[in-house]
Amino acid sequence: MTSTKSSPRKSSASVAASGKKSKGFTAEERVAMAERAEELKTAARRGSRASKADGEKDVLAKIAEMPEPDRGMAERIHAIIKANAPNLSPRTWYGMPAYEKDGHVLCFFQSAQKFKARYATLGFSDKANLDDGRMWPTAFALRQMGAAEQARIGALVKKAAS
Repeated sequence: MTSTKSSPRKSSASVAASGKKSKGFTAEERVAMAERAEELKTAARRGSRASKADGEKDVLAKIAEMPEPDRGMAERIHAIIKANAPNLSPRTWYGMPAYEKDGHVLCFFQSAQKFKARYATLGFSDKANLDDGRMWPTAFALRQMGAAEQARIGALVKKAAS
């Protein structure tokens, strides 16, 4: 379809001059996309010789880069997932620790620092078996983890992986 009207887009110079920010990707989102591209390259290089140990090594390296308190929560979540869903394989996903089953990410841990959020997130994909009626949560905010949160995470992960 052709229009005789000119496009309402502003040039970059006029956007910069007006002081308005572009609505493109944030710097943090661009970093996450670059990390995902690198993960795909690494997976291609490893090919069929890739192992669960390679994924775990990558996840532990990402966790080690996190500042506290996120590092401590990520370490605890990693241990909870290994104990409650040993059939999940650790891997990184957009630079975040994630856990997959049959090649699909089921859950992931997003550090608060990743996107400059006020809390870390434990998220679940649509492949996770968490269905509960017509509506259920798929992401949980984490600021601290006590015994109750750890028990809930263990139950969620077990259900998601079933």
